[in-house]
Amino acid sequence: MNSLLSLIGAPTDVGAGTRGASMGPEALRVAHVATVLASHGLEVVDRGNLSGPGNPWLTPVNGYRHLAEVTAWNQAVHNAVYQELTQGRLPVLLGGDHSLGIGSISAVARHCREAGKKLRVLWLDAHADFNTNTLTPSGNLHGMPVACLCGLGPPELVGLSGQVPALQTKWIRQIGIRSVDEGEKRLVHERDLEVFDMRYIDEMGMRAAMELALALVDANTHLHVSFDVDFLDPAVAPGVGTTVRGGPNYREAQLCMEMIADTGRLGSLDVVELNPALDERNRTAEVAVDLMASLFGKSTLMRKSARPAPSSFFQL
Repeated sequence: MNSLLSLIGAPTDVGAGTRGASMGPEALRVAHVATVLASHGLEVVDRGNLSGPGNPWLTPVNGYRHLAEVTAWNQAVHNAVYQELTQGRLPVLLGGDHSLGIGSISAVARHCREAGKKLRVLWLDAHADFNTNTLTPSGNLHGMPVACLCGLGPPELVGLSGQVPALQTKWIRQIGIRSVDEGEKRLVHERDLEVFDMRYIDEMGMRAAMELALALVDANTHLHVSFDVDFLDPAVAPGVGTTVRGGPNYREAQLCMEMIADTGRLGSLDVVELNPALDERNRTAEVAVDLMASLFGKSTLMRKSARPAPSSFFQL
């Protein structure tokens, strides 16, 4: 795993239906994200915050809310993430709402295409984020990033990586899903996304879900984690705008992160949808930072060093 980390703040809630995620990057900094990650032997540089248009708080047009503003922010994110990757650093996007994943993952897809690497995206979220402008009940683009990355969306967003689609659905694994709109659900099945929803995790356990989600990850795989904080149960992480009961508890989430760390293939990360306006004394930010530390090697296990889990699913 790359030990050279770059923190990139994207303070916007322009793609969301609730104000407040724009304060997420600063809440993570208040929770000492750079210091915590550096304590695990990482070289951490905070690039500060990107800039972009404000939130005009308008109604949707043609099924998209704030399309121009969301596009501007995602272009800025794409450029910043791509620059860090070309410099051999691991970009950590501090959001901001989850529409920013379009720019971040588009940059990663572009980098992987140029470097000849395979891409695996782990989408940790309560929501599938696979709506389109004809399916969305709200028009909020933070409910559409996976669809956009798979080529279903406006040209200015689906083309950010330089290739349409930026992602093949077979490259994505969704984990923790438990809230999907009806039309969106039909599209998820039609496009054959691999989803490990909470029913699967309840029945089979987080370990089984992660073993399958990480199957065939190898030395030529770039692993991108897009961590929406509403992935967690609201009892653990109340500071999000779209809470959904019945998510992973703290220990399940920590196991998820530890198993990702065990692969040694993490190449980029989004941490999004943290809303300190809805939090309790920055508790959710502190939990998010703690789980980020687990992604980068913090472990509850008594072992000398992180190593791949003994599972036939891993081919490292």
